[in-house]
Amino acid sequence: LDDIEDVVVAEKAGTPIYVKHIGKVSIGYRVRLGKVGIGERDDVVEGVVLLQRGAKATPTLERVRKKVEQLNHGRLPPGVHITTFYDRTELIDITVKTVLEILTGGMILVFLLLYVFLGHMRAALIVALTVPFALLFTFSMMVIVGESANLISLGAIDFGIIVDAALIMVEAIFLQLSHHSATQRPPQVTIVRAARHVGRPIFFSTLIILVAFVPLFTMTGVPGKIFAPMSVTYGFALFGALLIAMTISPVLCALLLKPPLREGDTRFIAWLKRLYLSALRWALANRWLTVAVAAALVLVALAALPFMGGEFMPALEEGNLWVRATMPVDISFDEAARISSEVRSVFRAHPAVKSVASQLGRPDDGTDPTSFFNAEFFVNLKPREEWPSGLDKPGIVRQIEDKLKAFPGITFNFSQVIQDNVEEAMSGVKGENSIKLFGRDLAQLESTALQIEREVKPIAGVKDLGVLKLLGQPNLLIEVDRNACARYGVLVSDVNAVVQAAIGGQAVTQVLEGERRFDLVVRFLPQYRQDLEAISQIQVGTPDGTRIPLKQLAKISTQTGAFIIYRENNERYIPVKFSVRGRDLEGTVREALARIEEKVPMPPGLRYEIAGQYDQLQDEKRRLAVIVPVSLLVILFLLYITFNSFRDAFLVLSTVPFALVGGVLSLVLTGTHFSISAAVGIISLLGVAILGGVLLISRVDELLREGVARDDAIMRAAESQMRPILMATLGAAIGLLPAAVSTGIGAQAQQPLARVVVGGMITAAVLILVVLPVLYSLFGPGSRSGPELLVQPQPGQPTDIRTEDRDVA
Repeated sequence: LDDIEDVVVAEKAGTPIYVKHIGKVSIGYRVRLGKVGIGERDDVVEGVVLLQRGAKATPTLERVRKKVEQLNHGRLPPGVHITTFYDRTELIDITVKTVLEILTGGMILVFLLLYVFLGHMRAALIVALTVPFALLFTFSMMVIVGESANLISLGAIDFGIIVDAALIMVEAIFLQLSHHSATQRPPQVTIVRAARHVGRPIFFSTLIILVAFVPLFTMTGVPGKIFAPMSVTYGFALFGALLIAMTISPVLCALLLKPPLREGDTRFIAWLKRLYLSALRWALANRWLTVAVAAALVLVALAALPFMGGEFMPALEEGNLWVRATMPVDISFDEAARISSEVRSVFRAHPAVKSVASQLGRPDDGTDPTSFFNAEFFVNLKPREEWPSGLDKPGIVRQIEDKLKAFPGITFNFSQVIQDNVEEAMSGVKGENSIKLFGRDLAQLESTALQIEREVKPIAGVKDLGVLKLLGQPNLLIEVDRNACARYGVLVSDVNAVVQAAIGGQAVTQVLEGERRFDLVVRFLPQYRQDLEAISQIQVGTPDGTRIPLKQLAKISTQTGAFIIYRENNERYIPVKFSVRGRDLEGTVREALARIEEKVPMPPGLRYEIAGQYDQLQDEKRRLAVIVPVSLLVILFLLYITFNSFRDAFLVLSTVPFALVGGVLSLVLTGTHFSISAAVGIISLLGVAILGGVLLISRVDELLREGVARDDAIMRAAESQMRPILMATLGAAIGLLPAAVSTGIGAQAQQPLARVVVGGMITAAVLILVVLPVLYSLFGPGSRSGPELLVQPQPGQPTDIRTEDRDVA
């Protein structure tokens, strides 16, 4: 500093004039753009570690922790220490624990179901072994293709669906071994014949289930990122289960199922079969009434749709809060820092809060372009068992909201760390949802946005409502008078250069300190630039050495201008951001749009759009409305190949509404909103429901080809296929039952999917076994001629079995 002070800038009458004579030399600092506080400390340095695209989270976090340990032990200057205040490993560990609990519970329940229905421990064990073998195959393939496991991809796996192929195979082998145990046929031959008998239905059933998952493979955007791993995992698991059913399951049957075997129903199955056959006889005797009741159930499910509500995705419970405070746009840095410290104290005082950190403004690297009016708070919550009795997370939010009302003029937005990142990526602004008002006139945009805010505010469910204002920035406007400059011989650029150096500062050179470089900035002292009067007296030199006050060369005034301008596709817009709590997203947004359409007149040149979760939900609904019918057409084609009959194919496809009835009603009865997760559950229903129909119709057609009368064939097929159909459908339901009722961290994203599958499979099981035989008796082969007759041959005459209107393969 002394060297700089002793720099000579001029000489008068032999006397040198140094820098220290005309100015003050000091070490300054760049204008602060942000500030971070943690706990009781108001000013700390924050570092954020970003995971590279495609990298694995768990090993990367482990390496980061090791590097932090190295830095804290000898690498950092004395008094400097790195403290981790957010580590995603904790969330990963908790969600993995939740997923393992769900998977373990599902495996146990599926095994118990198999044992109850099969009544044979070793047969149930063979089917249950499909699960670890399928998982081993799935994980191996995921490692080969570089796919990582996550909450959705693992937690949504339904073991009841995975074991369906092995279930059909083992049951067929078990029945054949028990029926032929008294013959001299080798068991291996019996197993091979049974495997050949059911191989084709198993292959096509698995293929149909895979085709039913095509909508998952075609998801794009945020839903694609979330559910693409699930579709890949399910595909590997089903393919592995098919291979195991075709290879390992028959081998295990040869090793473990030693004749003689006694095939018989357990007491429960025998009672259930008697009850079912009585119900089926009544249904066949009252066919049109049965169809009417089934149609009524479908209509009830359709009528319940408006009461279901809709949302994009249920929020994953992360165990934290991410709270954003939006302050007036013209607030000073010091005032914003003071408010941030006080708000942090409010969070710390809550008994459920473990720690809190605040981020004010923007980082130095410019990755989050905002200003002092924006403050964000990371609130880490204690474990749930340490919360006050009877308090849940919505209650915590309500209590904190009440405390924050002490800060007038500030809008607070509540979210979670990961959830906030996803919401901001979808809405394009710092909010869960936004109404983007497009136009050119900023004043008109802001006034119209304020009208929208007033109309939307009373709507139930709307929270964290606020207009991200554009105007309000105080500006000092210096308009150079070109004519005045010409009179004094001053260039306009010279005036601008003086204003820049005097008010804003001008870097004239650099100072070197070792390898570091620092700008040497020249700037007027504060007293010469602190107000409009002082600025107007800034002297501008002329070519002849005269000094002219700035106010004689320019018009100096203050005005309010734009603080920030949002643009999208080269269009200006102003966002009205809001969240939805205590109500479904779709119903809330629809009411808001209707109210805007009715109450807010839109000036010419202005238009608005919805961005965020609602927009994503509608896009995904439109896409599924196209891809699901296409998938059903492909399934119909596969069913035609299976049966060589469009009539049978349509009959099997009629099982889809049976499953949808329970799926819809389960959402309504549990108060679960329709979401992308629920849509995935509906997609999962299609394949299993169709599988049940394939089992029943295939057996009826087989008996018809053997010459059995149609009505008798229906009853015998229903009796023999009751057990496998119930095991397939109820297995799918019970496999996801733990996920449907789980309340642990990480289970929220799976609950709609699981509840749809559980409810849908229950109704599918009942309606497939009761209604589908009735539909077959009405529209199947021989339906127009009444029951088919079995012609008894006369002695000495060749057997001649005649049926009418046969359309079977």
